[in-house]
Amino acid sequence: MILPLPVMSLVVLVGASGSGKSTFAATHFAPFETLSSDFFRGLVSNDENDQAATAAAFEALRFVAGKRLDAGLLTVIDATNVQADARRSLIELARAHDVLPVAVVLDVPEGVCVARNAARADRSFGASVVKRQHDQLRRSLKQLGKEGFRRVHVLNGVEEIAAAQFAREPLLNDRSGEKGPFDAIGDVHGCRSELETLLGRLGYDVVFDESGRAVDAVHVEGRRAVFLGDLVDRGPDTPGVLRLVMGMVAAGHALAVPGNHEAKLVRALEGKKVQPSHGLAETLAQLSSETEEFRREVLQFCRDLVSHLVLDEGRLVVAHAGLIEKYHGRASGRVRAFALFGDTTGETDEYGLPVRLPWAADYRGTATVLYGHVPTLEAEWVNGTMCLDTGCVFGGTLSALRYPEKEVVSVAAEQVWYAPVVPLKPVEVSRDPSLLRIDDVLGKQMVETRVFGKVGIREDNAAGALEVMSRFATDPRRLVYLPPTMSPPAESALEGVLEHPAEAFAAYRREGLERVICEEKHMGSRAVVLLTRDPARFGAADGWRGAVHTRTGRPFFGEAETSEFLARLDRAAEAAGLWDEFGGSWLLFDAELLPWSLKAGALIREQFASVAAAATSALPAAVGVLQTAVDRGVDVGELLARTQRRAGNAFAYRDAYRRYSQSSAVQLAPFQLLASEGAGHLGREHSWHLGVADRLAVVDGEFIRRTRSIEVDLTSAESEAAATLWWEELTAGGGEGMVVKPVAGLVRGSRSLAQPGIKVRGAEYLRIIYGPDYLDPANLARLRDRDVGHKRSMALREYALGVEAVERFVADEPLWRVHQAVFGVLAMESEPVDPRL
Repeated sequence: MILPLPVMSLVVLVGASGSGKSTFAATHFAPFETLSSDFFRGLVSNDENDQAATAAAFEALRFVAGKRLDAGLLTVIDATNVQADARRSLIELARAHDVLPVAVVLDVPEGVCVARNAARADRSFGASVVKRQHDQLRRSLKQLGKEGFRRVHVLNGVEEIAAAQFAREPLLNDRSGEKGPFDAIGDVHGCRSELETLLGRLGYDVVFDESGRAVDAVHVEGRRAVFLGDLVDRGPDTPGVLRLVMGMVAAGHALAVPGNHEAKLVRALEGKKVQPSHGLAETLAQLSSETEEFRREVLQFCRDLVSHLVLDEGRLVVAHAGLIEKYHGRASGRVRAFALFGDTTGETDEYGLPVRLPWAADYRGTATVLYGHVPTLEAEWVNGTMCLDTGCVFGGTLSALRYPEKEVVSVAAEQVWYAPVVPLKPVEVSRDPSLLRIDDVLGKQMVETRVFGKVGIREDNAAGALEVMSRFATDPRRLVYLPPTMSPPAESALEGVLEHPAEAFAAYRREGLERVICEEKHMGSRAVVLLTRDPARFGAADGWRGAVHTRTGRPFFGEAETSEFLARLDRAAEAAGLWDEFGGSWLLFDAELLPWSLKAGALIREQFASVAAAATSALPAAVGVLQTAVDRGVDVGELLARTQRRAGNAFAYRDAYRRYSQSSAVQLAPFQLLASEGAGHLGREHSWHLGVADRLAVVDGEFIRRTRSIEVDLTSAESEAAATLWWEELTAGGGEGMVVKPVAGLVRGSRSLAQPGIKVRGAEYLRIIYGPDYLDPANLARLRDRDVGHKRSMALREYALGVEAVERFVADEPLWRVHQAVFGVLAMESEPVDPRL
């Protein structure tokens, strides 16, 4: 006995005490799927049979059930549920979470239940209680469907219960396994000729029957159409549209969702009383000329349409009037009402039409939502949603969106078929897309990224980032990208070395990469430089040239210095031909700004210099005292040797930081052109990016610092040895070290996204970071236990967010979408991690 069971449902077991509900639940459902009233009595009272605790137990049970249903998890309620009041609260719970309530009745003979209870030492109630429950069950059987259960399975007797099996089924709206490509088509409203023209333009071959009527359309590349509802009413040939669409759906060449006009037509064809307004009268008149069989097929087709469809693994949702995120993939009366009619206030406007709330203006979901319902002049994106009703029947156009290409294709109406009550207008958005709201970033966030999937942002981290963003950061309209933290390699096993290129090479080799590039690591400050000749693109006044900010979004300079800095970079970009090559609008660079003291001057003076001054004055004096003691025969030779080493380390520490504290002219060392107008460049090889930077250095070598590099073949020991020797030469000459990156830039390794870069720092530079005595054997052994795993994880997540921000900005998405990713990088900087890594 196979019982169908929706995977997103609340299953209510109904049966008298002793009917075997708990055993049945344990047989057919996973342990966490079943919530037992007995168990919750035990939770709240320490006694599963304490009937006085029933109210508190069910309050706790419903709370937990609600959390599971929020997560879309099948949930089973194991209780007697023989009383209508008890079931009513569970039906309301299912509706509140927009899942299907399902009743499974275990109808066991009264005598069997009495005998089972008598055999249990923990059950003190007698046969009278079982009899009462059994009577309540018998009276309930005919009412379960009317109470609101969408499915009712009644199992009669012990043998039928033992033979039962469940077949879990996705909801009818769950077509997530169908990935397309699709062509979503807006409201047709009986405009058959325009529909045929649009299908032809989309690449479909329309199939005609012997009478010359269109009955199917087949795409030469296997694409499928998705009709967004309102096929009927107002236009000249509703039967023709229905015949074509029904044929495409039946042949598997199209999908369809219902519109409010189909819902009204169903009621009319069922003989219910409806007002034949808004084009229904025309449709009924046209259908009257068709056969009775055709009208029955139309009724069945429209009645069977599911309120909305979830496609492409949840990335695409189609519904006639749109759908807010929490309703995606759910099933309830209010979900269907929203999908058919949208979000309305219940009032009417001066034209007698419903006043609709602009749900799309506040949409924050990760899925693309395509819909129709409210005719507009043009199809426009609003927060990842698009209305494709462009008023064909009113003399506008019939529009489709190619998915996943996101290309709009339209054909003009042949004439005005139905006079509009309201003139066609552009999409109305109540919210300025260039403004941010605090709830765009506050609270726990899940940001969907193309290259890494979902990245979680903790609520407490978001709060800290908000303060930085609101008080110190660059104007959000000009903050396109924040670079990721950079992971160091695993600790080296070589004597006297903490970091070494071998570990970086090995890490990329484990990811299956064969080529990496080693770039010189400048001792500067990470800088993001936005250079523009189109200030309006960034909400700025004429004359604004761009922004230069730190990796946490803070401006490096004041307005005058920034303008002077960018004017020089603009001249270099012009001379190097970058403006001509990349469209003359804006350029976004990832770079190092030198000298390091420009940003870290206070750190050098207040921390490094004070430590060095104290150590280089105190330790030589201590050496002198100890040497005197040794000369007098005191046995302090070991202490003297250690103090001499520490004194030498102190002077080495002073020399190390002084290399980076000397004043010099400001220079920029760009190493990546992140994006330009209409194009992201993160997928290009690093040699291309360095080539762009070299062109700038050629025309202004005083201002633009070149970044040296060497490529490494990870299958060649000689190639690795040459790169290691280069690193040794860099660091011996006072350089900070190098960064090892995949040659291909943005690339996936064998397990996940490959690290964007692994920094390998020199021994003397690390002395600044870890202190003068870090190379002493005891200290070095302790430092080798450093945990770089969290740092690596942060680097990957921040990199994915940075890529996402740039791609969203290039695609001209709303500011909140860009800043969802930018803000996420800043928030992750609050995660606890050793700052020395």
